[in-house]
Amino acid sequence: MTLSMAADRAANPERRFYQSMIAAIIAAVALGFARSFLLRPLFPTVHAPTEMYFYVHGVVFTLWFVMLFTQASLVRAGNVALHRRLGVVAYGLVPLMLVLGAIGGAIAAHRPGGFIDIPVPPLEFLVVPYAGLFVFALFTGSALALRKRPQAHKRLMLIGTLAIAEAGIARWPFEPYISTPPLAMWTTAALVIPIAIWDLYSRRNIHPATALGAVALLAEGPVRDMISHTAPWLTFAKWAAGLAA
Repeated sequence: MTLSMAADRAANPERRFYQSMIAAIIAAVALGFARSFLLRPLFPTVHAPTEMYFYVHGVVFTLWFVMLFTQASLVRAGNVALHRRLGVVAYGLVPLMLVLGAIGGAIAAHRPGGFIDIPVPPLEFLVVPYAGLFVFALFTGSALALRKRPQAHKRLMLIGTLAIAEAGIARWPFEPYISTPPLAMWTTAALVIPIAIWDLYSRRNIHPATALGAVALLAEGPVRDMISHTAPWLTFAKWAAGLAA
């Protein structure tokens, strides 16, 4: 009993850390989408998608963040059994998010004005949401596959969520994020730093999942920018956008 209580006390700081990180990511995303989605009636002049589809998309993605925070809260409360049972929902939610995200990107790219308030040609910009979805799928899929290895599982799940958080950070309503779009990508990648600091504090080394996440988030922006102008990508993007016709 004494050893169990000592183990719980040792685990509590880590559980608080991950719950706090998820809360911070949710706050960052909510700040970005407050005017165009979460608090839309209070900001009628802000540009937002007119298609009802994106409200369905928003609700499903919001469910992901709610589930993630709930899962972290269950672990912090010591209710690991319910955490594992609820985790089954992710096996359906992740594929649904990928499908909805891919369709949403195609709809926006096919829209006459392209992506709202984005001056980049829509077929080129389509690489941004699709790259985020790819990293999200890669890391959350790996997290689900490694669910019996909690140290890797929670880091992969957190980093996968960071990949889709850029969409919210890019919509922060203040300078310099309004006039400097790449800043959102670098801010998103920088959110790996607290995880790395926690690794060094708690483990005295960087966990491989954290290292891979840092590489993926840092490389995503330059790689997607590099391929966005290529003929193969533009051919694919035109085909994908055409499906939304």
